[in-house]
Amino acid sequence: MRQNPERRTALVDAAIEVLADQGARGLTFRAVDSRAGVPVGTASNYFPNRDALLMQAGQRVFQRLDPGADVVGEALALPRTRATVERLMHEMVGRITAFGSGYLAMLELRLEATRRPELAKVLTEQIRENVQQNIRFHLEAGMPGDAETVELLYLALSWLIVERLTLPDVFGEERTAALVTAAVNQIVPPR
Repeated sequence: MRQNPERRTALVDAAIEVLADQGARGLTFRAVDSRAGVPVGTASNYFPNRDALLMQAGQRVFQRLDPGADVVGEALALPRTRATVERLMHEMVGRITAFGSGYLAMLELRLEATRRPELAKVLTEQIRENVQQNIRFHLEAGMPGDAETVELLYLALSWLIVERLTLPDVFGEERTAALVTAAVNQIVPPR
């Protein structure tokens, strides 16, 4: 297997775009090569099989959705209030919808995981760890609410993001923003 990290990353990013555009059935090495603008056969030199490509695409989506140290640092500088949680949730929904192809690719990966036990195992571990990281951050930062608060926000906003990316006219941009605020106000206890 080839080891050029930049090329591998470009191929995985291309796989994410193929998943978002064509679904899991459209994810072939040839489609990834075409999307990445590389010679036919390149992806097959980097990934032993389609399953490996699927798993790395899932990992890469999480890497690209990570808010980064600057956003976390800004959050820690804010007061520990419901208003701060609301601001963070608006930022998160905006960040995720800005990388809509990544979220759509993750939905495709979730569907594919119902048929691929190894992919299901990897995604379950990744998503569980992501939720746990969010809970740890919330609790360690002293934000209002508990672990269940974070889990409920995760569940409510996840589906709102799906609506925004798949059928954006159901609620529209303004209503989506209002629903994020309403979810926070209903779920997060006042401080």
